[in-house]
Amino acid sequence: MSPPVKRRPVGHHHGDLRNALMRAALDLVGERGPHGFTLAEASRRAGVSVAAPYKHFADRETLLAELATRGYREQRDRFAVAVGGGEDPVGQLAAFASAYVRFAAEEPALFDITFNAGLDKSRFAELAAAGDEVAALLLPVVRRLAPDPDDAFDLLLRVAGAAHGLAVFLRQGLFGVGSGALTDTERRAARTARDIARQHNV
Repeated sequence: MSPPVKRRPVGHHHGDLRNALMRAALDLVGERGPHGFTLAEASRRAGVSVAAPYKHFADRETLLAELATRGYREQRDRFAVAVGGGEDPVGQLAAFASAYVRFAAEEPALFDITFNAGLDKSRFAELAAAGDEVAALLLPVVRRLAPDPDDAFDLLLRVAGAAHGLAVFLRQGLFGVGSGALTDTERRAARTARDIARQHNV
């Protein structure tokens, strides 16, 4: 009778490896920012060989692009809930601005990757499409206040820009820390969005 064959550890399964690398990259971004890690470091953090990522990601930017795509889709889902809570477009924009701030606070690594990684969307079609989905969700809301397409896009940029700035200030600790600071910043973002929308509609 032949001796039993010793099996080598299998390691991560196909889907598990991809997810493990993405989780590791998110952790590293949370610690160092979107430019502060290499694929080799993500591999070590995930407990796999430095060659393993290349089965799924051509380079670090490809990994970041997949995470940024996830970030946009998480935003789209959150914003859909926010604007779906009412019919008044001013109130919907206020709810969107509030949800924007909460996303930045609750998903800081995804927020940083989505907006600070400097990814070339012309290289990553899925990332570009995910960003377009967010705009497609929100533009019908602003068009009720600004029927002209250029005006609508400008209004959306102003509201989103104000929310983004407040979210960054919150992340930097300018409004304090903790859940109270988040709640206050959400209210400030909603109030600012209402002011912008009403001024535009005068």
